Amino acid sequence: MRIGGIAGQVLAKLGVVPQQIGGGDIYPALEKGTIDGAEWVGPYDDEKLGFSKVAPFYYYPGFWEGGPTVHAFVNLEKWNALPKAYQAALTAACTYANTQMPARYDMQNPAALKRLVGAGTQLRPFSQEILEACLKASNELYSEIAAKNPEFKKAIESMAAFRNDQYLWWQVAELSFDVFQVRSRAR
Repeated sequence: MRIGGIAGQVLAKLGVVPQQIGGGDIYPALEKGTIDGAEWVGPYDDEKLGFSKVAPFYYYPGFWEGGPTVHAFVNLEKWNALPKAYQAALTAACTYANTQMPARYDMQNPAALKRLVGAGTQLRPFSQEILEACLKASNELYSEIAAKNPEFKKAIESMAAFRNDQYLWWQVAELSFDVFQVRSRAR
């Protein structure tokens, strides 16, 4: 399966053989059977690259990528040497990019998904069993990395604590609102 980074390491624990190949090489690899599946960005980009012509099943949710983020790395010494106005400009530009990119996908993905399904792509949810196995493998991998890397341990523990608090709020606000909206739409 074409899947990169830490998600590939997680799926390797479940027997997947991850392949790190570039976007332009995914279609021919699927077409030739060099790979059996691919993780990419989402419906909009999948449609542009024509994946549905050679991979008619669209599995969801992509547990390994809960949301998109744009990254910008700057050497701390160089950052500190920048005038405050430049730091503010770079911060503003990064904030804009990190807000604009997921907003564009939120706008473009629904229409692309409709077109994919209209053209014959079959949506298939991952089973609860698969999702639980992926979560277990993820937690095992994170524990293994944390045991060897104190900085990773500090980061993953901080993220987990933040996520747990956010989920409490999310259940009260976002989830209940989204469930209401989805049910209202079905009536």
